[in-house]
Amino acid sequence: MKEGIHPTYYTDAQVICACGNTWTTGSTKKVIHTDVCNKCHPFYTGEQRIVDKEGQVDRFYKKLQARQQYVDDIEAREAARTSPDRMVSELGLGSRPTEALARAGLTNVGHIMDKLSQGETALLAIEGFGRKSLADLKKRLRQFGYNIPEAAEEIVV
Repeated sequence: MKEGIHPTYYTDAQVICACGNTWTTGSTKKVIHTDVCNKCHPFYTGEQRIVDKEGQVDRFYKKLQARQQYVDDIEAREAARTSPDRMVSELGLGSRPTEALARAGLTNVGHIMDKLSQGETALLAIEGFGRKSLADLKKRLRQFGYNIPEAAEEIVV
């Protein structure tokens, strides 16, 4: 061994854990401080506790929370998109069919779906609302994600 290039080796180095456990070992440092040891580490104790020195668990939970918020926002937008309270004017049918439906008291999509469940003839009976308007209405409802009732799917000649 060359002289002067090796660190001092202490055979009686003291190791002190954060839990208070201490032991003696050989090391190049006289005193060593640790965060966990075999007396307090969850792997050895079987205790359910999270050892997080650098905030990794907190970052993971923040990402998990952000993901859940994103999923909740998407679900809320989808629910609002297919809401029965959506106004008929938001469907973009045009002024004539929208006014005809308003005169008949059908101001939101919920009312129209109730009429469609009675069949196409219930809507065609409205004055000023014809086959083209009905086809446009069904097309727009499908574009917004609404499910057309089966009674309205049959074509009446």
